[in-house]
Amino acid sequence: MRLSCLLFSLLLLGSCQQEPEFDVLIRNGQLLDGSGSPAVRADLGIRADTIAAIGDLSGASGKSEIDASGLYLAPGFINMLSWANVSLLEDGRSQSDIRQGVTLEVMGEGRSMGPLNEAMRRDMLEGQQDITYDIPWTTLGEYLQYLEDKGVSTNVASFVGNGTLREYVMGYEKRDPTPVELDSMKALLRRGMEEGAVGLSTSLIYVPSGHAKTREITELAKVVSGYGGMYVSHIRNEEDSLLYAVRELIQVAEDADVPAEIYHFKASGQDNWHLLDSAIALVEEARGRGLAITTDMYMYNASSTGLNVLLPAWAKDGGHEKTMEFLEDPAARSRMIREVKFHVPPENILLVGFRNEDLRHLIGRNLAEVAAERGIPPAEAVADLIHEDDSRIQVVYFSMSPENVEKKLALPYMAACSDAGSYTNEGVFLKQSTHPRAYGSFARLLGHYVRERGIISLEEAVRRLTSLPAGNLKLKKRGLLRPGYFADVVLFDPDRIEDTATFQEPHQYATGVEHVLVNGVAVLRSGEHTGAFPGRFVKGPGYSSKNP
Repeated sequence: MRLSCLLFSLLLLGSCQQEPEFDVLIRNGQLLDGSGSPAVRADLGIRADTIAAIGDLSGASGKSEIDASGLYLAPGFINMLSWANVSLLEDGRSQSDIRQGVTLEVMGEGRSMGPLNEAMRRDMLEGQQDITYDIPWTTLGEYLQYLEDKGVSTNVASFVGNGTLREYVMGYEKRDPTPVELDSMKALLRRGMEEGAVGLSTSLIYVPSGHAKTREITELAKVVSGYGGMYVSHIRNEEDSLLYAVRELIQVAEDADVPAEIYHFKASGQDNWHLLDSAIALVEEARGRGLAITTDMYMYNASSTGLNVLLPAWAKDGGHEKTMEFLEDPAARSRMIREVKFHVPPENILLVGFRNEDLRHLIGRNLAEVAAERGIPPAEAVADLIHEDDSRIQVVYFSMSPENVEKKLALPYMAACSDAGSYTNEGVFLKQSTHPRAYGSFARLLGHYVRERGIISLEEAVRRLTSLPAGNLKLKKRGLLRPGYFADVVLFDPDRIEDTATFQEPHQYATGVEHVLVNGVAVLRSGEHTGAFPGRFVKGPGYSSKNP
């Protein structure tokens, strides 16, 4: 009897010793920890959502194991400017970004998905196009939590857009806020920061964001500074007044004592390309004085926004409904056409997105072709198309210097973004075209600019994609491969990673990323999506669990 008990105890002890030590064990990888240090051969063990150990784990075992031979391990990539806020409501898999290694979508360029009043909620419902969705939230934090609860593969975070604050309090009125109105915006911003927003954003070429003057922006940025957040801006001008716009951002950062970032830093339009050197000098002078000024970019020499940006400012000041009213007034329409300003030639404007299905046969054509086909000047075609489509019309502008793209990438404070949604190359997403940056910006960095062009090293590129933006956003336990950090991990082949999307055929996934884990859960396995939704609402430094 005693011998049987002893044997049973030994068997039980043996089975306990054989229990896997990790939920996931990644073996034999070249580990880039995100700090910029050279790669080292290492294993990585994960328990639950956390990196538990890094090093020689050859004696350990995992419930799930990945042989990373020939692959590099890196922290999950951070998309500093994502427009996935609507696409994730349609499809939470975030495939075009996940397949590039992106594990965090940072949203809210000038406009955010909250706070919403009833009029804004109604306008958002009425303005929906191919993707339709309910709006059960009113605050930004509620929206981000709604995404997590609904199910997303990537983590999500957001800035509070000053355009959203203005619309909530003042509508589209082009004037300074009263003291009471400014206090209302500040209160809304405080609520957003305490809910977990990462800071304040502006998008100053659009309305109503651009109706705000520097002093108003500074007062809001002071609120963010008090919570440890940052200010980020699509600055007021990226063309002939680029230097003024950069100075404005620096002034806000200095006066509000807040870190600040320039969205998609660029000099747009050939006549303005030479301004980039002076803009860089302004940023570096400010950094030299101790200001925390950073920048981000996508990896293409073409931008994408609305065709309506070519219209004069007065035609857009009241929002889209006012623009449509002007287009139906013969005198205003004629004036509008006379004042259309092309910063690139019409043949360099590619039409990629229409609301009106009867116009979608024009997708993939350039504005000059469409104008010639209609027998009208390009400026008149701009007005006609916007009126017929009843929308801003999404277009691609080939407006930047390829040499400047490489010059920007060499800046050590330059992070990366897509400035696009995150899509699946099927279903509703194929009804429109898009910019290839939606499918390729991060892969293009690692493939074209690192491997082929050698602009920066692989370890430096990974730092730009991970610890640099995580540090700027003051995110806790993300952006590095360290024990105790969240297990957002990318495994990729540096010899095969490549963007395949083109301007003619943008809905094509990047290649070379083999595995992606988000909070310890495999989302991409052997290059294929697993259908898992472990993404979380990643909260900024001002988050308070006591926020109602």
